[in-house]
Parts: sequence; C-alpha cells; structure tokens
Amino acid sequence: MTELTKSTAGPGKATAQTAAASTGAEPAVARITQLGEIRHRFMANKLAVVGLVLVSLLFITAIFAPLIAPQDPYHQDLTATLQSPSGAHWLGTDALGRDQFSRIVYGSRIAVQVGLASIFLACTIGIIIGALAGYFGKATDSVLMRVADVFFAFPLLIGAIVIIIAMGRGVAPVIISLALFSWPTVSRLLRSSILSVREADYVLAARALGADTRRIILRHILPNSISAVMAYAAFSVGSAIVAEASLSFLGVGVSPEVPEWGNMLAAAKDFLGVKDYLWVYPSIAIVLTVLGFVFVGDGLRDALDPKLR
Repeated sequence: MTELTKSTAGPGKATAQTAAASTGAEPAVARITQLGEIRHRFMANKLAVVGLVLVSLLFITAIFAPLIAPQDPYHQDLTATLQSPSGAHWLGTDALGRDQFSRIVYGSRIAVQVGLASIFLACTIGIIIGALAGYFGKATDSVLMRVADVFFAFPLLIGAIVIIIAMGRGVAPVIISLALFSWPTVSRLLRSSILSVREADYVLAARALGADTRRIILRHILPNSISAVMAYAAFSVGSAIVAEASLSFLGVGVSPEVPEWGNMLAAAKDFLGVKDYLWVYPSIAIVLTVLGFVFVGDGLRDALDPKLR
C-alpha cells in the first residue's frame, strides 16, 4: 500500500514532501487574510469591476487633463462657434467657440474634487458624531441626533443653495454646503452599527481590562462597524457629483466660465433639438461617473458585509 501511494504521487508533490521532511517543517499552506477575502469577493463582482474601471478612468482623466485635452478649455474662438463634432473638434464647440471635449475633460477635475472632498468632510463629521452618539447613548445620543434632525429637515439642494448664497459661489462653498447636509446620514448609519456591537464580548472584555473610552472606540468598535459607512461613502460620491452639477446648472454652483459639466448643460439648454451634442456628451460623462461609483459602492457593500461571507 505504501509503495502504491508513492508511485501514484506526482513528482512535484513528492519533492515538496521530501523537502518538508528533510527540514522538519510543515508543508506550506496558503493563508487567506481578511483583506484578501474582501478583495476576492469584490473582484468576483463583475459590475464592481466595471465600476472600478470607470472610476479609474475618471481619476486618470482628472490627473492628466492637460495632456489629454487637445485645447485650452477657456479659449474662445468666435469664428468657430457651434460647430458639430469633427476632426478639429471631436465633440464640437459651444456658443463661444470653446472645445467641448477639452471642457468635458477638465470638468472631471471639478467632479473629482467636489465629490471626494465633500464626502470626506461629511464622513469625518458623521463618524465623530455617530461614534459619540452610539457609544455613550442616553442624553448624548438624544442631543446629537436632534442636531442631525435639524439638517435632515432641509432638502440637500435647498440647504446647499442657502449656504452658497451666504458664502458666495465657488468650489469651496459647494464642498462645504454638500458636506453639511450629508453628514447626518453617515452619523445615523454608524450609530446604528455601533449600537449592535458596543455590547459585544470583545468590547466588554476590553472595558473590563481597563481600556479607556478612546481606545475602545478606535480599536474595537469603529473597525467592526465602519463597513456600512464605507459603502455609503462610495455611493455618495456619485450623488455629490450630481448635486454639484445640479447647483451649477441652476446658476449657484461654480462660476459659469469654469469648465464643469453642470455649466455645460446650462449653456446647452437654449439649443435643445438644434445642437443636441452640446448636452448629450456632458450628460454621458455624468451618467458614466455616477454608475461607476454606484457599482463600486455595491461591490464594497457585498464584500464588506460579514453576513454574506
């Protein structure tokens, strides 16, 4: 029986067993880490991979916009106004003779800047308030959640318009206004997650060992309750980009001369049915960008959810 086993074993396996026996070590076993499992689950989601490709293309376009754009997006050529797509102007020109393709490329910079910065600021505020409300509970929870309810009472665009009117137009006011009316959702998500884990055995053990509140929140509670916030953040970047484009379309976002997708749609509304390329291509850019972040968020949600592992 032993001879038969040896004869049927492959040469690679026999070599590995011989090497392990000679060194006295156990055969190497591949270990799957938690991060590796999350990455594997994410990459197994085809739509998430498509979203990652779209988001990566957006970042590449924003970073290398000066190299990709064939012309200056601010340059006006009044002798070449409202030209249809051609070899000289791939996506045509607007009413001031500005190259549409170059303006769409540079518009990706505003989209990335506003989307990432506003959601990062919203998540920072929401995580701090949600962690305090969820861990301490009682009076602290009631006070902080009532503050969040005040911001929930304002629709996002209306609240953002009020802030921008008070601060003035520009990228910074748009980022601040979107963040101020986005953090309550983050805080409630994190609060609900913390309420489900703050009485877990490992938290009670850390508290019994004398760990301070800061260590318990940062080392034990947040890492085990932050997954919902991460998925929401990916979804919300797309929503922030749509909100920013909407504000610019309404005339309260960034300045009209800035190459930005909402500004391009606002300038194209007077040519509906006549020069449709003026609004079609900026709309496609917005749709693909939002779809990319939605697919990534959906993939993160499935990959980070412990119930699905």
